[in-house]
Amino acid sequence: MGLINPDFQTLPELFSSVFHHFRGQDSKFPIARKINGVYEPISYDAFEKDVRDLSAFLKNNGIKAKERVAILSENRPGWYLADMAILNIGAINVPLYPSLPSNQIEYILNNCSAKAIIVSNMLQLGKILSIWQNLPELTLVVVMNRLEEALEDVLDLNQAKTKGEKILEEKPWILEAAPVEPDDVATIIYTSGTTGLPKGVMLTHRNICENVKSCSSIIRLDESDCGLSFLPLSHAYERTGGYYLLFSCGASIYLAESIETISLNMTEARPTIIFTVPRLFDRIKMSILKQISAQSAIKQKIFYWALKTGEKYHQEINKKGSAGQFLSIQHTLAEKLVYDKIKNKFGGRLRYFVSGGAALPQKIGEFFQALDINILEGFGLTETAPVTHVNRPEKIKYGTVGPAVDNVQVKIADDGEILLKGPNIMKGYWNDEEATRQVIKDGWFYTGDIGEIDRDGYLKITDRKKHIIVTSGGKNIAPMPIENLISDSPYVDQVVVIGEKRPFLIALIVPDFNKLKEFADAEGIKAATSKELIENKSIQQIFEKLIRTVSRQLATHEKVRKFLLVDSAFTIENGHMTPTLKLKRKDITTRYAAEIDKVYNTLNMVYNTE
Repeated sequence: MGLINPDFQTLPELFSSVFHHFRGQDSKFPIARKINGVYEPISYDAFEKDVRDLSAFLKNNGIKAKERVAILSENRPGWYLADMAILNIGAINVPLYPSLPSNQIEYILNNCSAKAIIVSNMLQLGKILSIWQNLPELTLVVVMNRLEEALEDVLDLNQAKTKGEKILEEKPWILEAAPVEPDDVATIIYTSGTTGLPKGVMLTHRNICENVKSCSSIIRLDESDCGLSFLPLSHAYERTGGYYLLFSCGASIYLAESIETISLNMTEARPTIIFTVPRLFDRIKMSILKQISAQSAIKQKIFYWALKTGEKYHQEINKKGSAGQFLSIQHTLAEKLVYDKIKNKFGGRLRYFVSGGAALPQKIGEFFQALDINILEGFGLTETAPVTHVNRPEKIKYGTVGPAVDNVQVKIADDGEILLKGPNIMKGYWNDEEATRQVIKDGWFYTGDIGEIDRDGYLKITDRKKHIIVTSGGKNIAPMPIENLISDSPYVDQVVVIGEKRPFLIALIVPDFNKLKEFADAEGIKAATSKELIENKSIQQIFEKLIRTVSRQLATHEKVRKFLLVDSAFTIENGHMTPTLKLKRKDITTRYAAEIDKVYNTLNMVYNTE
């Protein structure tokens, strides 16, 4: 169980050892993708040949060690192939989110002086063709999809592999070169950032390999495991956890068709582990409760009894280490009547979800635990390769991100900032020594997150340092706990608390419009648009009651005095969310500045400055 080769020092060494281990075993496979409605695996031998062919092609076309090659693609077999081939020749992989517009792609490719780029389809190729004249260093473009017509200086992936195969026949020595060293840069990942231009995080082979090893000692995987991949591979979280970790243990990776098909794909792939983000759990919870509400009264009663039993069972285990005999018998019965049926919707083999990328609301974690579904929440940043903390399967504490992983040291600065040290800390920001000096001091990485460590060594994130609101009255307020309280409501999809240099707090709320429409239908409320719906008095009263309830749990200066309902979600497409699903607070407040000012101008006459 665990790593196939526990001693790898570089990613090419990892790839080579796993391919060697599975050589000739046609029943084993690293990746499966959907073709004509059925999951089709790609064998280790076939994949290794493709990697060698593409590596030879890239090298023969002038790509040298330490030069940058970008990938602009959705998750698909070609992404893994391109990554392995780039790293195999000692070049540096620069992953790009497929959602990025041409101008941002142009900035990144010029900033890192990319020599080549591998794109997924004609849409992504179109972006590159539109800016190529502004990219003096770019000499080679490969598109994964088959080209319908010849384009100058552009090849498709099959053409590149065929050329690589011939090159290897003519120059069998071409892939023999100086070995990749552990401290060589493996990848430059541009952090999207909630403000300003993206910075290129340089992660070395050592950074990533040590992080994979640390994770493997906590999340125990082997050849019988498989994951379902749908988070973007451009994100360090999915890349380290959902790709390198699974590959290093011989686990298979099934590629989800899309976010919309995850439920179906889970029943087909029957994953044992899924790396995901908190928003998925909100959707799953609402789906479960919606299905239960359509059941008979007796089935609803059984479900809520099982939910309550699960809550009591895990509370006793958390407090005493074990549950009483009668409660254990009830829990076993609930498992047969309810938990197993719900787990079958995830394929029936799921051992745990791993949650990262954003804070998991404690109540969401406890809801799933009560249904016997474990979520291991973790923490990390692109700059830390990325995992620094994760809850342990044997002891999960929701509301925390768990203890530090092996080799990672953590301490809390006087102002509450979380500081980290270890072999997983980035080499620095590409061509930006000043930005590097600002975050790495005396070997410690300054995360920008505020947190505290409990007596068990579990870390709790309380907020982002730069998100701390300082009111005009000089009060320092962490918005995240307040936002978590508001977002506990089933009527809330997204929320941003505002109050910087203002006398009090207000909240921008994106409602869950599906839930609102259910309420509207039940109450006979007619509304042609979402805007009409949120302007309805009865709808407004739902949120007035919510804000009053939440404010009772807060200190006077933390109370939310007013809310503003927004009729469209904060998304990547409208520029209000980063590709890693973090809200761009500055952009959101700028977009709704007039509405926000109106709320404050109205209320300033009512409330005194605190």
